[in-house]
Amino acid sequence: MIKILHKGAEAILYKQDNNLVKERITKGYRHKTIDKNKTKYPTRREFKLLTKAKEIINVPTPIEVDENNSKITMEYIKGDVLKSTLDTYSKTKREKVAKLIGEQIAIMHDNNIIHGDLTTSNMILKNDKVYFIDFGLGKISTKAEDKAVDLKLLQQAFESKHYKHDEELIKNTFKGYKKSINYKETLKRLEKVNKRGRYKRKN
Repeated sequence: MIKILHKGAEAILYKQDNNLVKERITKGYRHKTIDKNKTKYPTRREFKLLTKAKEIINVPTPIEVDENNSKITMEYIKGDVLKSTLDTYSKTKREKVAKLIGEQIAIMHDNNIIHGDLTTSNMILKNDKVYFIDFGLGKISTKAEDKAVDLKLLQQAFESKHYKHDEELIKNTFKGYKKSINYKETLKRLEKVNKRGRYKRKN
């Protein structure tokens, strides 16, 4: 039995046999080569990233990839999607969860994994563990710039979706992120990224 969980412009998520399937949508109007670049290759890349991430942080266990049909089958994680629940937690629990988020990102970045879409929509809390999902925009990179932009995306997510507690969440996430061996370098680069953003807004 198939249960559709989410349908976006680029992919559909559905539950099948207690697993989660992510299937990228093929667009008939696109040239075959372009469509392959938009579906097959990103599917392969995401599966590889998910497999690598599984060795070091909490992510759904990747089960199989079907590149020809642009499908990834993975473990279905049932828990709190933080976008919906983070603001409802007590202050103590929010601080703890934010620190866990930072610690997981630190491990990810120290292994040169860039998530690419660090928002609370892509984080699930289950049994006091934060799981990261959707590596569709992710990549491997050693650049401090890419790691700083990853953190910038999370900052923006806190500021827009969790504005009542954004300062507290950012502070505690960075406390957890201190575990990163490149913590100072990445935070210094994040300052530059933030300054660039402010400059652009003024113009």
